[in-house]
Amino acid sequence: MAPRANWKGFLRLSLVTCPVALFPATSDAEKVSFNQVNRKTGHRIKYLKVDADTGEEVEAEDIMKGFKVDTDSYIEIEKEELENIALESTRTIDIDEFVPKAEIDPRYAIRPYYLVPDGKVGHDAYAVIRETIRQMDMVAIGRLVLTNREHIIALEPLKNGLMGTLLRYPYEVRSEDEYFDDIQDVKVTKEMLDLAQHIVVSKTAEFEPEKFEDRYETALVDLINQKRSGAVIKPHGKPRAGTNVVDLVTALRQSLKGESATPAPKAKRPPKKATGQKEMLLPIAGKKPAAAASKKTATRPAAKKKAG
Repeated sequence: MAPRANWKGFLRLSLVTCPVALFPATSDAEKVSFNQVNRKTGHRIKYLKVDADTGEEVEAEDIMKGFKVDTDSYIEIEKEELENIALESTRTIDIDEFVPKAEIDPRYAIRPYYLVPDGKVGHDAYAVIRETIRQMDMVAIGRLVLTNREHIIALEPLKNGLMGTLLRYPYEVRSEDEYFDDIQDVKVTKEMLDLAQHIVVSKTAEFEPEKFEDRYETALVDLINQKRSGAVIKPHGKPRAGTNVVDLVTALRQSLKGESATPAPKAKRPPKKATGQKEMLLPIAGKKPAAAASKKTATRPAAKKKAG
């Protein structure tokens, strides 16, 4: 089932307008997640909001926001005060300008979204805007309001749709100078460059995300399946020791020799439909596989009470 739209409104280029919906392009929902559980009872841990000094629980209506100005001093901000300065959502993404994609620093990108026509009307206007951006080979820059904050969004064609990338403001991006100033100015010889470039050539390939496996996530699923089936958990082997290399040129030569002797493995063809990590989990005994796939908590022994 498709996720719910994060935002609905209009996309406008001058006098050309169409209704659109904004959907997240990425998801962490398929990753294995854990709850904290009481080792003695098997019950899930519940957190309470308490006063840091008195230790007493505080009711939701008594909690407000505060900006820390000193060790124990806060400027208290009421909900109504935040509402007064909240930006009024115009529900419109106005395209302000067009820029070459190469001019957008990758550090400014936050997260991608899919922008699609909302409903049966406006597809013509949507196509005009999309193809204009495509033909000009530019990125459209606009603004939209999400959760009372204004965001910059960069729009570019993706197949028959539009991908929008939220961008950071300049104050959110740290300068590289404070990190790179202490890097030594090292002279790289032609021999080093030639050897390194040969290694790059031997490793050159097309980017295929399907051939990269999240090995830690797979190991988590395997661990859960082993514990669920009652198997003995075996520790992994020790990490491979590093090679003792005399100098950088020798390391490059040995690397090139190893790459030449071992051909790169061919990428496996990806399945037609990606299998989520939850679907890889073994079903719980006595349950239907479909129900077990969505179960996140591990089964407990019958003598213990099930986690809440």
